[in-house]
Amino acid sequence: MKGIVFTEFLELVETKFGLEMVDTILNESELPSNGVYTAVGTYSFAEMVSLLTNLSKETGLVIDDLLLVYGEHFFTIVEKSYPSFLTQYTDPIEMLSSIENHIHVEVRKIYPDAELPTFTIEEKTSDSLVMIYKSSRAMHAFGRGLMNKTFEFFNTKATILVEKLKENGTEVKFSIATYE
Repeated sequence: MKGIVFTEFLELVETKFGLEMVDTILNESELPSNGVYTAVGTYSFAEMVSLLTNLSKETGLVIDDLLLVYGEHFFTIVEKSYPSFLTQYTDPIEMLSSIENHIHVEVRKIYPDAELPTFTIEEKTSDSLVMIYKSSRAMHAFGRGLMNKTFEFFNTKATILVEKLKENGTEVKFSIATYE
């Protein structure tokens, strides 16, 4: 998993819960990296699981809720650092439907060894989208957070229904509909 995911996660934890919480979860987690991350480095996903598990334990918040907030936070990083990912689109449905064939292609140019989820489009209209998320990491709530902020960015209201196709969250169906 790319280091930027770790550095931004710890930044969010510090902002929301304080520097003491960052120290607590770093000390309680099993981290081969010793909690020292660089944005361009690559680290084990098990480290993120350990950090999330300990943050959940300390805050009483479930991991999916933490990932949702983190996804929303991470959108601001995309907006600031990679605005071209957003400005080339005029519509959130068009942007979300291009994740697999355009956005992930561009991400791989920046981070060639990034391990990204896959998104398969099942159905698309001008105001709706059904897509299947697949990832062994089961971070669909992070994706949902990114989607929430995508609609906000485009000043569009939407409902996003999430259906776990596999109980462990490694395969999820997103059914999205925009409205006035």
